[in-house]
Amino acid sequence: MENKYLKRSHISEAKFRQVVRLFCEDMTATQIASLTGLNRNTVNRLLTHIRQVIARYCDSISPLSGEVEIDESYFGPRRVRGVRGRGAGRKIIVFGLLKRQGKVYTQIVPNVSRETLKQIVQAKVEPDSTIYSDGWRSYDGLVDWGYKRHYRVSHGENEFVARNNPRNHINGIENFWGIAKVRLTKLRGLRKDHFNLHLKECEFRYNMRHEDMYKKLLELLRKEACD
Repeated sequence: MENKYLKRSHISEAKFRQVVRLFCEDMTATQIASLTGLNRNTVNRLLTHIRQVIARYCDSISPLSGEVEIDESYFGPRRVRGVRGRGAGRKIIVFGLLKRQGKVYTQIVPNVSRETLKQIVQAKVEPDSTIYSDGWRSYDGLVDWGYKRHYRVSHGENEFVARNNPRNHINGIENFWGIAKVRLTKLRGLRKDHFNLHLKECEFRYNMRHEDMYKKLLELLRKEACD
């Protein structure tokens, strides 16, 4: 019988659904191979496919609106002594947007210049949104970009919630960075070319925290197999 979730598959639909369910339960590839009786290499290929589908879905996310927090973070080895600057060393730079009480969106960026961040903000945040950021200079032009409500919290002065406005903070996106870093740190020896897939998995799991992840993932996989 044809597997409607995976094109040209030699794995039964029931077995594949089992892999998907175990993935949603956050099992490792080794655990999934043991529980399903599948070869470890086969499981790795299936998990890569699942993560690719997740990444494509995350990148298609609709623009965020309402109250949106923006921030950048750095993943990878410790900074090299003597190398200075924001994100110095061999770290991977990730820019993130988070709708309060809603979803997060992340994107790997080559730098945190104003032009780089501007393109992402304009593509992913509705103009009538209220944006919260830290004091990084690349955010100076937000009002000029059409975002009239922009509030900043000064982390440089050890301020994490503005004294005159308790809603002025970026604690939500910073909480997501903490969750993602704890998760990714466990993946010792993660290949750099696989980093984005695992980052998008972190994003997807966070966004599905109040939803049925298994049901949503089967929906995405079936749609992908039909395209």
